[in-house]
Amino acid sequence: MLKTIRGDTVPALGLGTYQLTGASGQAAIRDGIAMGYRHLDTAIRYGNEAEVGRAIRDSGVARDELFVTTKIWPSDLRPDDVHARMAESLDRLGLDQVDLLLVHWPARDIPLGETLAAFAEEKAAGRTRLIGVANFTLPLLDEALEVHKADLFCNQVEYHPFLSQARLLDRMARADMLLVAYLPIARGAVADVTLLQQIGARHGKTPAQVTLRWLVQQDRVAAIPRSSRPARLAENLDIFDFALSEDEMAAIHGLAEGRRYCDYDFSPAWDD
Repeated sequence: MLKTIRGDTVPALGLGTYQLTGASGQAAIRDGIAMGYRHLDTAIRYGNEAEVGRAIRDSGVARDELFVTTKIWPSDLRPDDVHARMAESLDRLGLDQVDLLLVHWPARDIPLGETLAAFAEEKAAGRTRLIGVANFTLPLLDEALEVHKADLFCNQVEYHPFLSQARLLDRMARADMLLVAYLPIARGAVADVTLLQQIGARHGKTPAQVTLRWLVQQDRVAAIPRSSRPARLAENLDIFDFALSEDEMAAIHGLAEGRRYCDYDFSPAWDD
């Protein structure tokens, strides 16, 4: 399944690579590519761009078959730092270009317009095909789109059944943007939800598979679960042979309770 945003496509299910470092991390990423993952998500902060790059080269999969994302940490969002970090990322990845470059988290002390202008320069120079943001709230997204006229492909945010992103999704739909869901199975918490177990039993799927299907079945939503275990990597990928009914989709939406796992002292003031 592919998601198409203004003519650009990305696989609906990607491989999150947070904590996949060293030889074991590289092996997990290589296993994922061998299983069929074609959307790979990394970041400078993860400290594994080199492992991702080596896994890509070891896989034998053509570069144009892969969608590779990396991200720049908020302390490095001044224009000169953006350009330097992008060059370093490409060197570690062993690539001439990434498919998507993201602002990892918004910076409080760096003007957003300056950052977005630098990102646009990276796109114009061909070092990234697309640009986007992560962890942006509605006001931040409005500033990026309305004030700075940024051509954003996506906003990567925490999204799972326990955390509604309905208002953000509505705003992004109007901008024709993709929402990429991280922590899509809520650190495994979905496994204990009776509703998801019941829906899974009807389809012969696990609660995690039901949750991932719920995400990618939504318009303009992709998901990037992370695992280092081959069995779980294969399980997460096995969600394209069934579909959820409208009633099942609505019931899962009803699980939202405002539960957020990624909330730090540098986080923005989250939307209600």
